[in-house]
Formats: sequence, structure tokens, C-alpha cells
Amino acid sequence: MLESSSFGILSILPPLLAIFLAIRSKQVFISLFAGVWLGYIILANGDPLRGLADALEACIKVFADAGNTKVILFSCMVGALITFTQYSGGMAGFIHWVTRKGWVNNRRKAGLLAWIIGIVVFVESSICVLVAGAVSRPLFDKLKISRERLAYVCDSTSAPKCVLIPLNAWGAFVIGLLIKQGIENPVAAFLASIPLNFYAVVAILIVLLVILFDFDIGPMRRAEYRVRHEGKLLPDGATPLVSTEVTSVQAKPGVPRRAINMLLPIGTMVVMMPVGLFITGQGNILQGSGATAVFWAVIAALLLAAVSYRIQGLLSLNEIMTQFMNGVGGLIPLAALMMLAFAIGDVCKLLQTGPYVASLAKAAVHPGLVPALIFLVSGAIAFATGTSWGTFAIMIPIAVPMIDPLGLHQGLVIAAVLGGGVFGDHCSPVSDTTIISSMASACDHIDHVRTQLPYALIAAAFTLAGYIFFGFFLM
Repeated sequence: MLESSSFGILSILPPLLAIFLAIRSKQVFISLFAGVWLGYIILANGDPLRGLADALEACIKVFADAGNTKVILFSCMVGALITFTQYSGGMAGFIHWVTRKGWVNNRRKAGLLAWIIGIVVFVESSICVLVAGAVSRPLFDKLKISRERLAYVCDSTSAPKCVLIPLNAWGAFVIGLLIKQGIENPVAAFLASIPLNFYAVVAILIVLLVILFDFDIGPMRRAEYRVRHEGKLLPDGATPLVSTEVTSVQAKPGVPRRAINMLLPIGTMVVMMPVGLFITGQGNILQGSGATAVFWAVIAALLLAAVSYRIQGLLSLNEIMTQFMNGVGGLIPLAALMMLAFAIGDVCKLLQTGPYVASLAKAAVHPGLVPALIFLVSGAIAFATGTSWGTFAIMIPIAVPMIDPLGLHQGLVIAAVLGGGVFGDHCSPVSDTTIISSMASACDHIDHVRTQLPYALIAAAFTLAGYIFFGFFLM
């Protein structure tokens, strides 16, 4: 096997191949595996058969990490939660309730509902996306709003908002990284970065403008035209990440349509997330395990839903188990996709893709331009590897030591890393958050990436200008 220091430019080829093939062919599964395979061919000194064997083994080893397994199981079991709320009449009851009250009776109000849910549910990005998608998708379909727009709203209010809040799994992770860098008051440093995290703030505001003013551009404009004028929820040839076993479940004939049968289990999932963080952190929510917390949260929601439906006499035990298996089975494509996303992240770690990309930016530049450069490099790493958190882990140890020698503003540098990580994550088809957003909205994954990209680039342009200005102003 080659030494890690000798990979050089070869280290960026696997993620670039996966991204290129995914966008070109729209076959995400094949594209991701091709990237994993290429990575292990490089690691095997160019031997394709050895690379294939190692790539297959790497996909299996994804489940050796308990955190990966919990996240994948959590995502699948959310499919069961969706079928539960639909078959019990809870989803239909909720839609009837909000439309009867006049709260959601047009496109703008439906978009605002999804945006508000995305802002309010701050404990974890995946739960935020899944709750917003589960609640809003039937309303979006009914009011002829594209699923691409729903995926965009979910995606662009999840990670950007989560990275602005210290009291969740994101904040705990970042604060932990800052502690390792010897920052005296890491919580204060994180708080100082919040108003300077321009990408996160601008991305959230752009979503709001899109909703309020129907600001559709590029592929999103075509998607909205298709739904409004052609009546097609999905374009021809699209492959949504959720099977029809989940999205087309009708309420059981004869059951009363009660909104509480959707709100109660979903509310339980949201509430149980901080409880799980508190328990796993042994009383310190910032030290809790996000993967374990979300896993516990969805199990609690499913158990409460099942018991509630039995007490009300809505579903038999056999019907509960049938809907559970249908829901989990309908999300097997998501599980496979997340497995491949984790696998390509692992091979990028072995190839040291992130450190190599970061090393390309070490050329001498004016200190005032460093925050903008950090934002771009963080975005490139997140785009190539598909992970915000991995980018934070790579870039914070590189960026923080530059602060004192170059006289940089601490909050600005930290914000540039965090904002860049979220930006690259938004643009990357191999990002797990982007994948979950496609799943939550029952949207074709590549269609979501294409329609979100122009808005992400607009937010990034404003952000880059901000870091150039403040890079000199705050020195």
C-alpha cells in the first residue's frame, strides 16, 4: 500500500468521480460505489481486484461503527413513523386541522410552516429535516409545491440553524474541537462566531425570501412550473429516495382523523432528543451522543405511537407490525445510500483527502484574506467528503493556530470554518444531510442537489464578500 503522504492529487479523485458520475448519470448508488472502489484501488497500488474486495469490505465495516449503525437504523425507523402517522389517520387529521383553521391554505403559508418547523426544531439536523418533511410534504403536494422546494427548505434550515446553536449536538462537537485547541473559553469563542457565520444566516434568510416572494431561479423555476402547470410532483425518470410503500399509505378506512395521532409521536421524537443527550452526557447535554439520542428518540416515538393506537382501538398488533415493516422496508434505499456515503467518507479519511485540500491553500496570502480562504477551503473539503463535521475536525486544528500569529479575529475564523463546512455540505450529492433532505421530501436526490445549488452559491457569494471585508476590518 502507498504511504499516505504520497497520495497527493490522487486523494481527491474518488470523491470527484462520485460527484461527477452522480450529477451526470443520476445513478447515485453506482456513482458512490465507483468512488469507494477507486479509493481502494489507489490504496491497493492500482490493483482493481484487490480494490474491489477492499471496497466491499469497507461497506460492511461501516456498521462496525455504532454511531453509523444507529444513524442508519434511525433513518429507516423514521419510515415506520411516517407510515404509522398516515395509516392511523394522524397525517390526514393534521392536514384537515391546519387547513380548517385557515393556518395553511396557500403556498406561502405552507412554505412558512416548513421554515418555522426547521427553525424551531433545533436539537439535531436530521430530526429537523425529517419532522419538517413529514409534516409539510402532504401539504406541499396538495397545494402543488414541488418536492424539490420542500427538500431545499428542509436542507437549508437544518444545518445552517444547528451550527448557530451551542446547546445541541453540533455545538457540543464544535466546542469539543475548540477545547482540544487549547482555547481558554471555548463556549465564548463559539458564541462570538455566531453573528459572523454569514453563510448560515444568509442561507436561512434566502429560504425565507424564496417562500415569501416565490423567488425561483434555474432548475427550481422549472420544477415549480412542472408541478403547477403539468401536475407532476416528480419529473419523468425521477427516483425518489422513499418508496411508494411509505409515501402512498392511505389512512385505514373507518379510523377517525385526529391530528394528535401525528403530533404526539413526532413531538415525542423531538422532546426525547435533548433528553437522550442529557442522559448520554451524564447530565451534560453538550457531552451527549447525538447518534444514540436520535436512535432513542425514534424508538420512543414508535413505542408511544403503537401503544396509543392500540389504546384507541385504531390498529391491531398485526397492523402495527405490518406498517412498521412497510415503513422500514420503504427506506432501505436510504440505508444503502447512507452506507455508501459513510464508506466514501472513510476512504477519504484513509487517503487524507481533507488535509491535502487544506495544504493546497497554504500559499502565502495577505492575513486579511485568510478568513475568506478558510471559508473556501472548508467548502471544498465538505463538498469532496460530504461531511460538515469531518470538515470541522480537519479545519479547526488548521485554522485556530493561525489566529494569534496573523492577528486574526477569533470569532471570524471559527465562523469561516463552520460556514464553509455547511456550504460545501449543501452543494455535495454525497452529503448525508442532503441525502436525508431528499428522503424527507420524497424527492429525487440529484434533482434536490441541482435545485438547491444556485441558492447555496448566492449565499456563498454574499458570505465571501463579507469575509473579505471583515477580514481587513476586524484585524
